Amino acid sequence: MMKTLRGVYPILATTFHEDGSLDLESQLGLVNHLIASGVHGLGLFGNASEGYTLSGAERTAILKLVRKEANGTALVVSSGHTGAHAAVELSKEAEDLGADALMVLPPYYMRTDADGLMFYFESISRAVRIPIMVQDAPLMTQVSMPAALLARMAREIERVEYAKVEAPPTSVKVSAVVQAGEITVFGGLNGQFLIEEYERGARGVMPGSDMARAYIEMWNRLEAADRSGAWQIFTRSLPLIRFELQPGLGVSAMKHNLAAAGVIRSARVRNPTSSLDAQGLVELEFLRQWIAEISCAPA
Repeated sequence: MMKTLRGVYPILATTFHEDGSLDLESQLGLVNHLIASGVHGLGLFGNASEGYTLSGAERTAILKLVRKEANGTALVVSSGHTGAHAAVELSKEAEDLGADALMVLPPYYMRTDADGLMFYFESISRAVRIPIMVQDAPLMTQVSMPAALLARMAREIERVEYAKVEAPPTSVKVSAVVQAGEITVFGGLNGQFLIEEYERGARGVMPGSDMARAYIEMWNRLEAADRSGAWQIFTRSLPLIRFELQPGLGVSAMKHNLAAAGVIRSARVRNPTSSLDAQGLVELEFLRQWIAEISCAPA
């Protein structure tokens, strides 16, 4: 039986060559970099993975590669779709290829009501044997899932055990979901309210994959009840967290940070993901240098 998910689970960026094809060598390098950073698990094919740009064959190739390289590291694989039938097929395939848990968006093209959402997640649950994390991301899906509905899902649907809360204000929503009981909460939105969410009962966070060490440091301080230390690290990282929360530009910024650090070869993104413009690259480089300088400064 798989251990309970807890801790920092970065969303794995998908790495491309300059021509837009998969760069599997860089993908391996990124996986190893994140594991060496001390992450507790990895998330695949989420928004920060550009999962929406990948073909089925590409998803399969990446998951096989990552599962083999990340032996023993928990993998949470995004398998939501616009319809229940396709979501079931994606979820079964992910499980067969080694996923430890599924992160599932609700159907968002033709939005449905609470009964429709229950049917969708129940259909996936009946088809798999691994836990489901419901992704509560109304900024992206325009689908509202109240705390009571998330608790009902966990109570009535066998495999629903987790919720990734990305419904602002996230700290308030985390409190509501925790108080409703039944389900374990993770945070998202690049960890911008990691500390508040943790203190309100969240048991994990799923940020981008370029600042893993900073999030691990924050998490370890929180686990050690060192609230002041966690805030110091967060405050140092905040300018970059804020920069990456610009709608549509965060993935490009994350990839440029990883490329600048020599972790991946190219910062290439795929349409419709936006790339930083020339001025944005200047701004990002300044932030990297500023954070490096204050990190090295004596206390």
